[in-house]
Amino acid sequence: MASRTMLRAKLHRLRLTGANPDYEGSVAIDSTLLELAGIFEFEQVHVWNVSNGERLVTYAIAAPAGSGEVCLNGAAALKGAAGDVVIVAAFGAMTDDEARGHVPRVVHVDRNNRPRELELRAST
Repeated sequence: MASRTMLRAKLHRLRLTGANPDYEGSVAIDSTLLELAGIFEFEQVHVWNVSNGERLVTYAIAAPAGSGEVCLNGAAALKGAAGDVVIVAAFGAMTDDEARGHVPRVVHVDRNNRPRELELRAST
């Protein structure tokens, strides 16, 4: 049976709090946000930089809960700077039947990366 790659979760319009090229590659994200989105530590994520158009694929690591931290690390740090607005997305493989009923988790944040809304976006 064929599978489709579907959006599972999205952290929408996070603000980068830093970029550290000397750290092992990844994106550090406040663990509260990861939990709300259902993104696991070390899970592959896409990072889309709204401020400069850069796009990259890396993995998420947990930053302290409630810190609001969102920091690009390693080579990824060259794709953004503190203050840039980014979207972080995670995808998953699903059968056609699973995909038809799937609803991605979308977490909206305020300017300080504090969750303000969890949206369960129904398919149209």
